[in-house]
Amino acid sequence: MANSLRGEVLNLYKNLLYLGRDYPKGADYFKRRLKNVFLKNKDVKDPEKIRELIGRGKFVMKELEALYFLRKYRAMKQRYYSDTN
Repeated sequence: MANSLRGEVLNLYKNLLYLGRDYPKGADYFKRRLKNVFLKNKDVKDPEKIRELIGRGKFVMKELEALYFLRKYRAMKQRYYSDTN
């Protein structure tokens, strides 16, 4: 059971690291913050607490994706629709 959770945590870290490349404050800022959060929780042994933290990480992943989609939408809207009325 611990190995499957470890795999989930590593997969979550990789996915967040990948998503952090386009972070508005910069990839280095995101990478440092991500590493600090994961190191802060490295001693958690309770499987339920680990699952809770994984859920929180997945929520952050969805929020980042929404941020990026919104930014792309705004850029496309600005490019193709003019506000000249």
